[in-house]
Formats: sequence, structure tokens, C-alpha cells
Amino acid sequence: MKGIDHLVLAGHDLEALRSSYQALGFTLTPRGQLPFGIGNSRIQLHGTYLELLSVTVPQDVPEHSAGHFSFAAFNRDFLARHEGFSMMVLDTPDARADVQSWRAAGLHTYEPYDFTRMAKMADGTEVKLGFSLAFVSHPAAPRVGLFACQHHTPEFFAQPQYLRHANGAWMVQDVWVTGETALDLADFIGAVTGATGVQEGSDRTVFQTRTVAIVLARPRAFEAAFGVPQPHPEGGPQLAGLTVGCRSLGALKELGLVETGRRYVRAPAKNFGVAMAFVERPQH
Repeated sequence: MKGIDHLVLAGHDLEALRSSYQALGFTLTPRGQLPFGIGNSRIQLHGTYLELLSVTVPQDVPEHSAGHFSFAAFNRDFLARHEGFSMMVLDTPDARADVQSWRAAGLHTYEPYDFTRMAKMADGTEVKLGFSLAFVSHPAAPRVGLFACQHHTPEFFAQPQYLRHANGAWMVQDVWVTGETALDLADFIGAVTGATGVQEGSDRTVFQTRTVAIVLARPRAFEAAFGVPQPHPEGGPQLAGLTVGCRSLGALKELGLVETGRRYVRAPAKNFGVAMAFVERPQH
């Protein structure tokens, strides 16, 4: 069974994204630049991370081509419609094996994509990080970006100083794929992750991956959980929101978030098109 490696939150202005999430009490990594026109910054959590990104060098963005998926073009086209939660990324020890197994299962796959980039460590030294990506898609959900990421140098990737957050955040609890037809993706999500879906009522199905739960939900179930309507309801199922577990919620109570039950929610209108809930979940 796979887990969630990271989640991609896309916006037009990377510095605005960084400032906004820093104001929420997150610790961010320095800006980075990927070799295909994307600038990013990470919020490192236990077991996963959030990737804040913008298209910073448009002329370097490669286009999609036959059998090849372009991460940068997908996010560029996503941002042409709106900001928001663009991609969900699974972990994997072998991206090429994923492509083969997904293809054998009849899923729509693409050729693996390999790249490297330089990163600065806490002591100031620079190291080369390597990645292999395996993309997969479903024709009924063209706006849900999904791929698996293989880290070739994991020993350099997570740095402990970036796991300490003033808001007490330490893990992602769940990710929501929302739309009137979201539940129709159950077989696809099961095939891609290896997890088994559990239907909770008539409006949502939950897949507990190795790390984070994936919730397929109709809009009314999303609104009941987050206290706000689904962002961007047009265009089929969408990645709409996520829940962050925190050691305590005390640091968040003064930030003007929407209180829904025992959850504090930053509405999409104030969070670059992403609904983000915070719940108290002490670390074990």
C-alpha cells in the first residue's frame, strides 16, 4: 500500500503563498527552483509535506507530448483557471514499477520522468537531489493531478529544523477529492494506492493509505466537514481541501479561522483556493 508523499498547492505569487502560510504559523524551507520553470517552497510535516509552487520561468515549461506528462504544464494550465490544490503525490520505492503495474491494470499512464536539483543543507553545503516521477490520470477527473514520486536521495531531503511549526502542526490527516461524481473514482483510487475504500454513508468513501486518508466526497459532505462550500465546483471532481493534525489548537484560535465543530478552517477564499482544516491530534 502506498502513502501520500506530498500535496501541491499552487498560486500565482510564490512569495504571497509563503507569507500567508508563515502567518499561519508554518515553518517554510527557502525558495527553490526546479529545472522546468517552477519555483517552490516546502512545509515539511511528519510523513508528508506541502509543496507551495508558482510558475516562475514560463519559457522553461515543457509542454505535454505523446506519452509524456508535463508537471509544469499541468500546473500552469491549472493556474490559468484558478489557484488551489492542484496535485496529490504518492510515495514509491520504484516509479518505473508503478508505471508497469498501473498500465497492466488498464490505467492511463505516461513515461517516467527523472530530474535532479540542487538543495542547501542546514550547514550551508549544497547537495544534489534526484527524483523519478510516475504519472497516472483518469479521464473523468482531468483536474486531479496524481503521480508517485521516488526520492533517490531521501537522506538529504527532510531536515529536522523544518519540522518545528509555531502552530503545532505535525501531520496531514486527510485529503479531500470533491465533486458530484467524486465517488465514481473509487476503483481508480483503490488501484493506484492499493488501499481499500470504506463507504461512510451515501456521500463519501474513505481510503486509509499508509500515511494519510483520501476522502472521496460529494459537495454536501465536504461542506458539512469544512463549514464552507467546495471551491471550484465546475469541471468535475477536484482536490478541494485537507486536514492538518496539530499538537494543540491554541496558536490558531486568534487567527480568525472558521470554527466548525472541533475544527478550525481557513476558507478557500482566504487561502489561495484551498480549504485547510486544523484539528487537535496530539503526537504519539
